[in-house]
Formats: sequence, C-alpha cells, structure tokens
Amino acid sequence: QVELVESGGGLVQPGGSLRLSCAASESIFSIATMGWYHQAPGREREVVATILNSGRSWYRDSARGRFTVSRDNAKNIFYLQMNTLRAEDTGVYTCTARSAPGFSRKFEFWGQGAQVTVSS
Repeated sequence: QVELVESGGGLVQPGGSLRLSCAASESIFSIATMGWYHQAPGREREVVATILNSGRSWYRDSARGRFTVSRDNAKNIFYLQMNTLRAEDTGVYTCTARSAPGFSRKFEFWGQGAQVTVSS
C-alpha cells in the first residue's frame, strides 16, 4: 500500500504563487499516472493536472499556463506549482496515483488533501 502525503497549502493573495508537494512512501512514478484534484467549496472534486509515467502532462483549461506538475524521482515527490492564483482556486487539493495503462497490476491511491485559500 502506497501512502501519499500532501503539504505546502496555506493562505495566499490573488496573483500569488504556491507549491504543493505530494510525498509518496515508495517509488511509483515509473508505473503510475500522478494527478492533482481540486475540490472548491460546494463543488465536486475534479482533476486539475496529471502527469503520465512517460512524462507527458495534461492540464485542465483553467490551470493551463498557470500551473505546472513535476516529479522528483529521487525523493518520490510529486509537485504542483501554482502561479497567478485566483480566488476560484481556493479549495482542497488532493494527489492521486493510478496504475499506468501498460501496468498489469491495477491500483489507485489517494492522499488526505491540502487546503489552499486564495484571498486578499
């Protein structure tokens, strides 16, 4: 069982930046699709950005150009760099690891979430 622990959340002003970290308990990036989900107050959770085991990344329209996902393979940490933050970015951010399409064993792991508040 892989544990995912998010950190780096907090309060930031509109237009500011924040970097979220997701520490994995073991090396999984080569066999997993990593993702960040966002749940705004009163809304359903939805995917913000993902990165495949191949390294290819994908972003939700509202995140594209502002957010960047990356991985530190040596430290087993998955990052979400958030720039030009808006009030609507406020909410709980959760990281997930899912088995890559070519991997025979299926898995899905979720972190506990980190609160991000964008407010002046």
